[in-house]
Amino acid sequence: MISSLDIPKEAVRMALTNREEERTLIASIESMGGKAAAVDIGGNISTSLAKILERALVASKRVGLIKEEYAQEGAVMGATRDALMQVLERSSNLNVGGKIGIVRMNDDIAVCIYVSIGLLHLNEFAIGIGHRTLGSFPRA
Repeated sequence: MISSLDIPKEAVRMALTNREEERTLIASIESMGGKAAAVDIGGNISTSLAKILERALVASKRVGLIKEEYAQEGAVMGATRDALMQVLERSSNLNVGGKIGIVRMNDDIAVCIYVSIGLLHLNEFAIGIGHRTLGSFPRA
């Protein structure tokens, strides 16, 4: 089993994979009892913020990484937003292409956004990461 410190590392790996590597990494994470998802993103990042958040949420639900539950959806959205804000610093109003990697192990969720930034003939990149935990609270 991987520790909560390793979960963001796995999200980074997921965001950097090609499709074949993605399937292998997902199988590896699932064999350890976790869940993972990845989804491609692209376009003008400043006008695509809502769409990127939506894609992360839909991908998470599609693979069973989270349930349709307020706290779990909020955890994915919050971690994705944190990652987006880090990427946005370098790519505001520019076109990007990249990938979101999402990993959950137990109550820890990590989201990594990797983008390549198109700037004339120069290519730049940015990476952002967010983490949330879903604590288990006893019911009164």
